[in-house]
Amino acid sequence: MKNGADISEALVDFLRESGLEQSVMDVQIEEVWPRVMGETVKKLTRSIEVREGVLYVHVNSAALKTQLFENRFELIRKLNEAVGAPALKDCRILG
Repeated sequence: MKNGADISEALVDFLRESGLEQSVMDVQIEEVWPRVMGETVKKLTRSIEVREGVLYVHVNSAALKTQLFENRFELIRKLNEAVGAPALKDCRILG
């Protein structure tokens, strides 16, 4: 299994050196959003976007906006944990 580990390390090094690592993590965050947040939040989310480590969440509900804002640091922790890297530095919740 060492060859698999070597390839994985080489890919991570390539992404880091080419400046693509953050872009890949941004896409990963967008992909895990529904799984981490659940079906109800998914339905009330208009869109999410990650740019340079900042998550922008557009929601349809004022109550959800408040709840996500109050729990934004936990949200960042859970999403970073889901992708296995410190991909997010901040979170903006927008109505």
